[in-house]
Amino acid sequence: MERSQRVFPGGVNSPVRSFQSVGGTPIVFSSGKGKYLYDVDGNEFIDFCASWGPLIVGYSHPAILSAMEEQLHKAVTFGAPSDLEVRLAEKVIDWVPGLEMLRFVSSGTEATMSAVRAARAATGKNKFIKFEGCYHGHADQFLVKAGSGLATLGNPSSAGVPEGTISDTLTAIYNSEESVNELFEKFGNEIAAVIIEPVAANMGLVLPKPGFLQFLRKITEKFSAVLIFDEVMTGFRLARGGCAELFSVQPDMWTFGKIIGGGVPAAAYGGKKEIMQQVAPLGAAYQAGTLSGNPLAMVAGYATLCEIEKQSAFNLLEKLGQKLDSIVETELKPFFEKEKICYVREGSFFCFFFGTNKLPNNFSEVAATNMTLFNKVYHAWIKQGIYLGPSGYEVGFLSTCIEESDLKKMVNVVKDVLMTEE
Repeated sequence: MERSQRVFPGGVNSPVRSFQSVGGTPIVFSSGKGKYLYDVDGNEFIDFCASWGPLIVGYSHPAILSAMEEQLHKAVTFGAPSDLEVRLAEKVIDWVPGLEMLRFVSSGTEATMSAVRAARAATGKNKFIKFEGCYHGHADQFLVKAGSGLATLGNPSSAGVPEGTISDTLTAIYNSEESVNELFEKFGNEIAAVIIEPVAANMGLVLPKPGFLQFLRKITEKFSAVLIFDEVMTGFRLARGGCAELFSVQPDMWTFGKIIGGGVPAAAYGGKKEIMQQVAPLGAAYQAGTLSGNPLAMVAGYATLCEIEKQSAFNLLEKLGQKLDSIVETELKPFFEKEKICYVREGSFFCFFFGTNKLPNNFSEVAATNMTLFNKVYHAWIKQGIYLGPSGYEVGFLSTCIEESDLKKMVNVVKDVLMTEE
């Protein structure tokens, strides 16, 4: 890390990795296999981070490695069309009902930025609504009351972002129909889109209240605005068809990342044909990328989706999640009653909030939880060989190679720390 700090800001290439939130020195990793991560000193960790989600079947899965190795000997990039990108796109469209056309890019930031641009082109309007604590990447227009690293580092927005760039960004409160109604009442005819993490996973794990996503669908239809589900994290992790399937609400557009590239940098945005046909070369909304549809990412993503099918991963992960629920209920029940901890899970996402026993509904309620206690638990996890993302504003991830004994070990660390707080 001393060498790293001489060449990278804060010694890292993404802010949350710096351990600034939890304290201490970042772990420098060298390899991963299945459920295990290994650092440069040879220490072994049970991994509940999965590279922030994409490694749903674990590290170095043989089927994914084989697909990548085969492609490696053919070409690592074309900068031109390939059958690999068509094959993956057709599979994604088959999985996600209502998704008619998509465009591959290289990052979630590109996907969300491009989706809003396409929505603006389709509607002829400029303003859009996002929600406090929802993170949609680091494009200027999104860096207003965002989650993930901005929440972790305590920054409500970012330096270097001109006011004019965010003048059309409207911010609502997650799970608050009233806050959304107010914005539409004031700016309804100027709003091109509403973008939301349908399950918010960048401010801890905050679930949509029953009916909230349905409300967004109705109000966007009423004002002819585009509803965008940012499923960079949730896509292909919570259900085959994503949150549209899970909550029976179909947006106009989606953004995908992480799993879609199998852990290799890749993302996509897509939706209805009439919107996507606004994108160049068919339309006037320009977007391009030299490495978009990169062959290694396309084969890794395709192999990952195939392995999800082969393993019946969603059923397997739900059963694993139910085991985690049971272990948490058994081991941590006294601390729920004492308002020391709250636990929430959706599919293969899970999160512990400390200093409360009430599920947070929005970013303000998450920010009011006890992050100091989270940091104490976090370092206890590390000491016991358990790795999660280093921030109380992030979530834990289950992968198909995790076992019940791993869940028990993780929960017992939480229990031991809470007992010392008595």
